[in-house]
Amino acid sequence: MTNPNLLVELFVEELPPKALRKLGQAFGDVLLAQLRAQGLADGASLLVPYASPRRLAAHITHVAARAADKPVSQKLMPVSVGLDAAGNATPALRKKLAALGLAESALAQLKRAMDGKAEALFHESVLPGATLAEGLQKALAEAIARLPIPKVMSYQLESGCELPGWTSVSFVRPAHGLVALHGSEVVSVQALGLQSGRETHGHRFEAAVDPVVLQGADSYALQLQEEGAVIAGFEARRNEIARQLAAAAVAVGGGVEPIQDDALLDEVTALVERPNVLVCEFEKEFLEVPQECLILTMKANQKYFPLLDAQGRLTNRFLVVSNIRPEDASAVTGGNERVVRPRLADAKFFFDQDRKKTLASRVEGLGKVVYHNKLGTQGERVERVRAIAQAIAAQLGDAALVAQADQAAQLAKTDLVTDMVGEFPELQGIMGRYYARNDGLDEAVADAIEDHYKPRFAGDELPRGPVGLAVALADKLETLVGMFGIGNLPTGDRDPFALRRHALGVVRMLIERDLPLDLSALVGIAAQALGPLLTQADAQAQLLEFIYDRLAGNLREQGASAQEVDAVLGNRPERLAEVPRRLAAVRAFAQLPEAPALAAANKRIGNILKKSPEADAHVNPALLRESAEVALYEAVQAVVPRSEAQFQAGDYTASLQSLAQLRAPVDAFFDGVMVNAEEADLRLNRLGLLASLHHAMNRVALLERLA
Repeated sequence: MTNPNLLVELFVEELPPKALRKLGQAFGDVLLAQLRAQGLADGASLLVPYASPRRLAAHITHVAARAADKPVSQKLMPVSVGLDAAGNATPALRKKLAALGLAESALAQLKRAMDGKAEALFHESVLPGATLAEGLQKALAEAIARLPIPKVMSYQLESGCELPGWTSVSFVRPAHGLVALHGSEVVSVQALGLQSGRETHGHRFEAAVDPVVLQGADSYALQLQEEGAVIAGFEARRNEIARQLAAAAVAVGGGVEPIQDDALLDEVTALVERPNVLVCEFEKEFLEVPQECLILTMKANQKYFPLLDAQGRLTNRFLVVSNIRPEDASAVTGGNERVVRPRLADAKFFFDQDRKKTLASRVEGLGKVVYHNKLGTQGERVERVRAIAQAIAAQLGDAALVAQADQAAQLAKTDLVTDMVGEFPELQGIMGRYYARNDGLDEAVADAIEDHYKPRFAGDELPRGPVGLAVALADKLETLVGMFGIGNLPTGDRDPFALRRHALGVVRMLIERDLPLDLSALVGIAAQALGPLLTQADAQAQLLEFIYDRLAGNLREQGASAQEVDAVLGNRPERLAEVPRRLAAVRAFAQLPEAPALAAANKRIGNILKKSPEADAHVNPALLRESAEVALYEAVQAVVPRSEAQFQAGDYTASLQSLAQLRAPVDAFFDGVMVNAEEADLRLNRLGLLASLHHAMNRVALLERLA
């Protein structure tokens, strides 16, 4: 007989929308895991989690009414301790049996078996399987306790206790109902002061019946939808909203599309139980305001979906996801239009007011904005960023680029003291670009003001021009060196100044824009700009290690093996732009038949040289006696110059492949030559030969890391 399916639901007050999806999945996952651990569910049992604004539920297939009995073998003690010479039970064994609640008659049932090297006594019994009521009670308690609740609230029980109002319960939101159905039967469990039953509630206003009396576990979703006017499944509701959004956009016409925002779609899905997408509009005059401002206020404050035309421009129409379906929706659309109008009017007011002052006139105001108590104001920080940006621009271009980078760096933070960014901090940089264009500044400078924050997140685009690159690098390096310089390092779970993101941003710009800049020199430039503010002596070394660690992690995420990454970054290449070519060269070299032997030989040479610090890469040909060392010397003289020329030309693959020709003479050298000869001059000469070889082989990467 097939085991029936199980349905568990907690009916609660409105759950936090940004956490709803995770709460629903976690509730179901823990329930299933706990039931499996108790033998009430197995590997074939499947979970369907449900999560709506007012419920967390889980449907689990193939759940047993009772777990199978479980044989248990319990070790009591060694035979030598439990039995005397005549084979009778010792006082120690009798005491042990009594402690376990076993009568003396259990002595005859004890079994003897080897336990390691000694024989021991075991008591074998059968542990009755848990009933579903017992197991679900435990599983439910665990699922509630392990929910990833953003913030717990305490509330008093309404009833069901001796002194109503005196017993407090802690949960994410007050709970008002508990359902537990095994097939069509109620499973008797309790949680959060509630007794399980088969009744739940649908939509607050549009449910056909209340309460909804569930017939069984398998009718849950259908009954809620038909009788309760609720789509219980998070994914089902999300898909329905996406479908309605697309259909509404088609109905509007003109090739418009709703803005794509997965986070917004998730949040709206967590806010409604019966989604109904409606089309609204606002006055076209508001389109004079930068669309980023309008889009942000509609998304962040109102949870609306703006409609964009085929060119990605904002239109004066937007979509609302309502939680009700009235016959006449005009009141709903009119209400939303009235609500959004003041928001857009505020944005227009801020934009008009901000344009009355130039960005240059706001520079002085940055001196009143604290950046960090140990690093001064934003005004002081801007001066440091200017110095770093000028130095970087001087390496990337001419005096014109230096002047543009300096101007962009000076103005990059001025939009922080505008009304618009004060209201919408997410628009920093974006508004600076609009205001710079309003001031008639060069397009490259305006772009750099926006771009200096890029990349803002993983996968974000990079600054679009050299001015933006110079200022973005300067801004991020100033932050990194400053924070490391005062000992404000990120920890495992805290990185309030986003130093990991800044480091990865520096890495991406240097590599993806193929910039001819040395990493340690850049860090040194930033350290010079910060000067006496740096209190940590080893800050620069720590920061360089931190950046290389971020680079290593990024390369591994892109598919490089840990061994390849270790080889390439082992000698800390200064120009990160070269790293992808070096990595490709190492991969190509690793495919050669000579690679394993050369990598092993290189590791052996490195170990020898570590024990001989007096060796240098100098060889006297007159001291070469053995034919194998003469052959290796001649091979090095023939191959290494060619490999070096290829290295200097940036052809790292060819440089490493040229070295593959050294395999045979290297093998012959180690087979036929005693490196540590008794004569000092011979020994040093042979060490010198190995040192020159070791240097040549590790120019592109530390080949010994491939061994």
